[in-house]
Amino acid sequence: MITVAGIGPGNPKLVTGEVKEAIEKTETVIAFGRVSRSLGNLRKDYIEIKSVSEVLDILDRKENVLILASGDPCFYGILEYLKKKCIEVDNVLPGISSFQYMMGKLKKSWQYANFLSLHGRDEGLDNVKNNPLTIILTDKNNTPSKISKALNSLGVKGKIYAGFNLSYDDEKIVLADIGDDIEDISPLAVVVIENEMD
Repeated sequence: MITVAGIGPGNPKLVTGEVKEAIEKTETVIAFGRVSRSLGNLRKDYIEIKSVSEVLDILDRKENVLILASGDPCFYGILEYLKKKCIEVDNVLPGISSFQYMMGKLKKSWQYANFLSLHGRDEGLDNVKNNPLTIILTDKNNTPSKISKALNSLGVKGKIYAGFNLSYDDEKIVLADIGDDIEDISPLAVVVIENEMD
């Protein structure tokens, strides 16, 4: 049996009860280092991985497996990767996505938002121009500062929020004008764009 579970943005307090129970009861639990360190109080024998491709090797050798992912595995997460590799997932336990956490902190509705992931992906920023609200997941190459500059060069005006280390003790949320430099505090961030559309 293969279960994929989201642990939320990182703080163990945000892990659902259902996911905690699965962590405690499942024979084999796979997690990235950041995830296993966050949840070290729940169990000690995580199989730590560095890349999603390592999951496939483990699935070939084990039967009852829980795969832990940060955020929600259904939102630009590991679930899509497993489907592309023809891995049949028996159960999905959702978690709070980092963007949900960020929007809660900003006290803003996200129901009409445009979503992009630049986390290991190369999606264009052009469609930000046509949307009043865009939420972007970043990585070490597509930083909030780089996004701010790129949007400015596309003629986008408005505000940019960058949330770093969301839910951790060193969490920081920065507000800037599009085009401004933003200090890259952490390689993973959530960016929210409020586009001043004409």
